[in-house]
Amino acid sequence: MKDAMTSPNPQPEQTAARSFRAAIKPAERIMQILFLICGLVAVGFVLIISIYLIVSGIPAIREVGLFNFLFGTTWSAQNDQYGILGFILTSIYGTAGAIVIGVPIGFFTAVYLSKVAPPKVAAVIRTTVNLLAGIPSVVYGLVGMFVLVPWIRETFNLPAGDSLFAAIIVLAIMILPSIISVSETALNAVPQDYEAASLALGATELETYFRVSVPAAKSGIAAAVVLGIGRAIGEAMAIIMVAGNVANMPSLFSSVRFLTTGIAIEMNYASVGSLQRNALYSIGLVLFLFIMLINVLLNTLLKRDKEG
Repeated sequence: MKDAMTSPNPQPEQTAARSFRAAIKPAERIMQILFLICGLVAVGFVLIISIYLIVSGIPAIREVGLFNFLFGTTWSAQNDQYGILGFILTSIYGTAGAIVIGVPIGFFTAVYLSKVAPPKVAAVIRTTVNLLAGIPSVVYGLVGMFVLVPWIRETFNLPAGDSLFAAIIVLAIMILPSIISVSETALNAVPQDYEAASLALGATELETYFRVSVPAAKSGIAAAVVLGIGRAIGEAMAIIMVAGNVANMPSLFSSVRFLTTGIAIEMNYASVGSLQRNALYSIGLVLFLFIMLINVLLNTLLKRDKEG
């Protein structure tokens, strides 16, 4: 009798909860398997691209020579000379210039939208940023070719305005939407308690934004910078229309050729199996490794900063 009183039957609510958990457990298992498959597919695509570029690019590097290929200054399909140092330096300078211009503008815009701007103003600016993100790259190239390039030619008294400088300006504008959107999302995710505590201790609003909110969101802001770098270094169509596409060593106001534009321009008429086509595959391999190296370095720096 006493045992029966101390061990009552389960309540109906508990029974229903157990039945519900038992019913959804197979569905959770199916979703876990589905997520695993999606992750494996993503990894598989990266592996396939890596293997394809390695298999296709190594023959040209072996024939030309690694040193001559990476540090050669002459690219001439007629003379079978394939040196891409000019392409590499142009891509580095162009990406660095776009980051130097685009990251501060995008970062301060994100801080303004997240912390300072009135809701109506923020809505207008946010809509404009979304429109910038949706504009095709060829449109950026057209505007740059018909507006920016003539302005550079007339302003700096140059024979031609298509140059590395024009490419940097176009790339800086193109990376703004990614930097602004991701940085704003990271800033909005910072708990309000952090800012309230800072303000309670006597800090001003600007001090709170830049000494509390921004450091708390630095991983998201770094991700925005990585996206901007990837967009800048991987762009081809807009750059073809404003950079001049001449295989020169980089100079700010001279026509240049990026790694991406080198592939896009010559791939159509490079014969299958020729050294020229294999060299273009090798350029793709160098570009792929370059992007991977940037991602690894930034992730390593962020990991060390968190551990510190």
